[in-house]
Amino acid sequence: MNRNGWLGVPLLVMILLSIAGCKNNPNGSGNVMNVQLNDTSSVSDTTIYGKCGEGTTMHTLELIADDGSVRKFLMNIDDSLGNAVQGGLLNGDRMAVIAEVVYGDTIAKKIINLTTLQGKWVSLDKNFEIKDGGIVQSNVETETNPWTNWRIFNGQLLLNSDTFDITGLGADSLLLENRNGIFSYKRLLK
Repeated sequence: MNRNGWLGVPLLVMILLSIAGCKNNPNGSGNVMNVQLNDTSSVSDTTIYGKCGEGTTMHTLELIADDGSVRKFLMNIDDSLGNAVQGGLLNGDRMAVIAEVVYGDTIAKKIINLTTLQGKWVSLDKNFEIKDGGIVQSNVETETNPWTNWRIFNGQLLLNSDTFDITGLGADSLLLENRNGIFSYKRLLK
């Protein structure tokens, strides 16, 4: 075969493989590694759980991990990059941490205070309580699809099969965001 014939064969194979890849992917993007958090069976949870330690400072989180080890994480305090801490830092509170190593330092990308997350929350259409042990109790009898369980998975809050980013968590407010919008909740005091 001549030189032009050999160049045409690889090009034709690449085109056929691209078309086949798009047919297998319902989004047509050719990216077959489309993983959804609702199916967590094939994705591992990288969250580190533990309690906030006495050595926590303004720039460093000391976490007494569930395995008994004491870990130190540098924290993002630059608001232009987004606040990594949701729910505050109080000695003894239960924490969920998503971390990464950057230039040899372990950085907390996201810290969620699970103690602060627990409690009674209300909005216009929801009234529920996040309890210890992954339990959610709905306080609206007529709700058609009440949340019954929760967990943190890779820094996101899963309520049943609904996945949310926690964009704000304070003493009296909770902001959750997903592809459907931002949802605001107010804490109910007993």
